Amino acid sequence: MDGGARIALPTEKIIAEARDGVGWLTFNQPERRNAISVEMWDGIAAAGRAFAADPEVRVVVMRGAGDKAFTAGADISEFEKVRADAAAEAAYHARSVAAGQALKALEVPLIAMIRGFCVGGGMGMALRADLRIASSDSRFGIPAARLGVSYSQESLDRLTQLTGPSVAKHIMFLGRQYTADQALAMGLVNEVVAPEALEETVTAIAAEIAANAPLSIRASKAMIEATAIDPSRRDHAREAELERACFDSEDYKEGRRAFMEKRRPVFRGR
Repeated sequence: MDGGARIALPTEKIIAEARDGVGWLTFNQPERRNAISVEMWDGIAAAGRAFAADPEVRVVVMRGAGDKAFTAGADISEFEKVRADAAAEAAYHARSVAAGQALKALEVPLIAMIRGFCVGGGMGMALRADLRIASSDSRFGIPAARLGVSYSQESLDRLTQLTGPSVAKHIMFLGRQYTADQALAMGLVNEVVAPEALEETVTAIAAEIAANAPLSIRASKAMIEATAIDPSRRDHAREAELERACFDSEDYKEGRRAFMEKRRPVFRGR
């Protein structure tokens, strides 16, 4: 992919670019299977905030550098230094949470472009995405049961929402790795393509999303995510506001005109 407008970040191990309405977030530590270090958590948070603040960005794609792994999750090699005691662990946790919150706060769709290993914390990162497109040589798994650790409740919530309780238990109880086709059958990924077609496929999907009505997509994302919340705790006023914004928008008028004129609409997000 040709480079777009590069976003300045606190580390070179996270690369963020925006081009043609698409933000590209790259985990750039291929020598460690793109394991996420402390400085990379800070970079992810900064990139997420930058994409959220850019009205031209209509979809974000996250991917791993190279062809070996999406991301291996947290960089265990630095744990002795950055998670040596309770105070250090609290500081580390705060930085990783800030990164997660920055991605969660994105109102635009987030796509995970997965090549190679997507296991453990890497699977947790992929679960943050709205869509997951994988190459046929990818591998998936959560080996918590083979390591004696507990997976986070937030990640387990997302896993169960995707696959259902029975499949989620199969994944967690056995700790196995699964092929891309198995992951597709489980509901972990949306689509599997040949490795050489992965970037082209994701680029086309991102471009199609970017060409659609941003306010409509924002409303759909928010309301679909709200289905996982108890109805008594949902922000129904916010949902009504999102719906109203669509019908009061210039984009709605443009969509109607384009339909009548038999042409492709040009949406501006307002």
